[in-house]
Amino acid sequence: MKKFLKIIFFLLVLIILLAIGVTTYQYNTFTPVEVTQNADPKNLVYFQNSYEECRKSFTLSAYKLNKKFANVTISKLYIESKKDPDLTIDYCYVPAQKEFKRLLILSSAVHGIEGYVGSAVQQMFMEELLEKINLSDMGVLLIHGMNPYGFKYNRRVSENNVDLNRNSSNDSKLYKSINAGYSDLYPMLNPKGEVSLKSIKNMFFQVNAIQKIIQYSMGTLRQAVLQGQYQYQEGLYFGGNELEPSIKTITPILKQITDNYGIVFNIDLHTGYGARGTLHLFPNPIEDKKLKNDIETIFSGNHIDWGDGDDFYTVTGDFTSYIGGIIPDKYYIPMVFEFGTLDSQTTMGSIKSLHNMIVENQGFHHNYKTKKNEIKIKKNILEMYYPSSEKWKSKVIEDARIILSKSMKQFSSIER
Repeated sequence: MKKFLKIIFFLLVLIILLAIGVTTYQYNTFTPVEVTQNADPKNLVYFQNSYEECRKSFTLSAYKLNKKFANVTISKLYIESKKDPDLTIDYCYVPAQKEFKRLLILSSAVHGIEGYVGSAVQQMFMEELLEKINLSDMGVLLIHGMNPYGFKYNRRVSENNVDLNRNSSNDSKLYKSINAGYSDLYPMLNPKGEVSLKSIKNMFFQVNAIQKIIQYSMGTLRQAVLQGQYQYQEGLYFGGNELEPSIKTITPILKQITDNYGIVFNIDLHTGYGARGTLHLFPNPIEDKKLKNDIETIFSGNHIDWGDGDDFYTVTGDFTSYIGGIIPDKYYIPMVFEFGTLDSQTTMGSIKSLHNMIVENQGFHHNYKTKKNEIKIKKNILEMYYPSSEKWKSKVIEDARIILSKSMKQFSSIER
């Protein structure tokens, strides 16, 4: 009997070691499925590789519109900062040329590092599509670089470590809310000390992650991590203690411009989540039947993620909901465009994405063991939100061109 138990024990140990070996290999060799279609050089001209270059190119495109349409407003809003005096949200407002009926808001870089792609899409929209839209009763507001600090310094968050897409709320109770699931995961999500990619916990990060998935389920784990938290200022997905300067600064502009319109449609541009090379459409959870039908009309022929999938999660304090909250008398249509980068809909892609976030945040707050670690970690986080692949970049512009062209025509038929 003892011999039999020893054999069973040996086999179990062998199976565990084999599983660890296989998952470690899968994790450390994981790469997303690359886009297959060739890059079009005409699409790549819209991409720049610094916040300053993006801001300059956006402004140049905006001034071209100033020559084509009446009463265009081009301006910049300086954002309060203790670290950098040259952080601005730039915006371009092209008013409806005859009757103020409907308004499109195209916003970018709520998550700063995602601004490279958001800026490229906005530039393409201004250069190619805007003059093809019937602006007799439709206005367009383009908001560039909502989080200029994160954009400039390649971080997802503000200089206060606040995720603007968890911070945007008129209800101060949000900042006192407790995310109990996040607290349970805090040690894994926010390790202390200088970060080293060669440490045991980082080399075998997937083991701990898979253990948590088995313990809580992927859905529960994803919700706890990504929902947003308001207790740990240095932690991931921190939503802040009050509205961040960027949100406070843009709010009067949003109220002023939307005041003239009855229908307001916001498309907020993001990158990161989902299948690489795929444009995902994420509206807020919607119960209103007319609103849901109108969104389906606007994006007819495109798959819309209504939140009924296994990988769905909700967030608190998101920017699109905030806009709707400050204009309660308008018919408001929210939509998030998410350009997938790292196949985070898969288990390994999801774990890899989370690990990139963890070590970047740890390095920022607690420093890096070596310069090599710092370079690698910063490269990985940039690649996760702004892939270097020209094929990927080209497809982003192609997909954005197609969907924006079609959705603008459909939006022009929407009635309150």
